[in-house]
Amino acid sequence: QLQFVESGGGLVQPGGSLRLSCAASGFSLGNYAIGWFRQAPGKEHEGVSCINSRVGITYYRDSVKGRFTISRDDAKNTVYLQMNSLKPEDTAVYYCAAAHCWGRGTSKKGEDWGQGTQVTVSS
Repeated sequence: QLQFVESGGGLVQPGGSLRLSCAASGFSLGNYAIGWFRQAPGKEHEGVSCINSRVGITYYRDSVKGRFTISRDDAKNTVYLQMNSLKPEDTAVYYCAAAHCWGRGTSKKGEDWGQGTQVTVSS
């Protein structure tokens, strides 16, 4: 079972920035397309962004386009999500996972979720 460790969340004011990190345990992230997902209180999980380096694809949901940037550093076995101009509606627990990643969306592979990292955008 693939295990991911998310970090970098926190409390930030609207307009602020955070960089989330997704580290792999015991396997190479470079072999997988990786997605970032989030779950706001009372809502379902939703795909935020993904990166599939093998085919040169990145995806962003419309509400984060131009504000979030996904990247990967295979030497550090880590995928990042740089989040700028944060809005209160970005408040959620953010998760990373192996994913199906295509130009118009992303979906998580497997059923289990990791612990995630809490992002709270509030003044």
